[in-house]
Amino acid sequence: MTSTSARPLHRRPDEGEALWFLGNLVTIKAGRADTRGRLTVAEFVNPAGFAPPLHRHLEEDEAFYVLAGAARFRCEEQVFDAGPGDFVLLPVGKPHTFLVGGDEPLRALQITTPGGFEDFAAEVGEPATRRELPAPGPVDPERLGHAAARHQLELLGPPPVAIP
Repeated sequence: MTSTSARPLHRRPDEGEALWFLGNLVTIKAGRADTRGRLTVAEFVNPAGFAPPLHRHLEEDEAFYVLAGAARFRCEEQVFDAGPGDFVLLPVGKPHTFLVGGDEPLRALQITTPGGFEDFAAEVGEPATRRELPAPGPVDPERLGHAAARHQLELLGPPPVAIP
């Protein structure tokens, strides 16, 4: 749902729809309905050692602004480490993944444009009635694959155990 007029939005640190998504705590700060479809902003808390499956977005650019912790990102053949204050842009159509450093969670703002990533997270995830790690149990891979296809994401491989 998109709106024709924008209005200011202010969310406090503990506000926004909170979801458990792939073992991560995701809090939607602004979604498609808030931004006239232009972007989604979500705060992610990824546990140490977490990695998403190798994947690519068919309609969205995906960006991360790292608030705390560290991760190693791979986008096609490029590999780079990111820590607090770093910004990472993963362009639409480019295969990518990342691996959270082993000592502490990664806390980052994830920005996708256009908006709508929150719909995928809501379909695969579940409401977070508590906001502390560890997350609830694993996600069914078949359910994840079907949801990804419906939301214009391609899963290309398993989560990496290392990114050299």
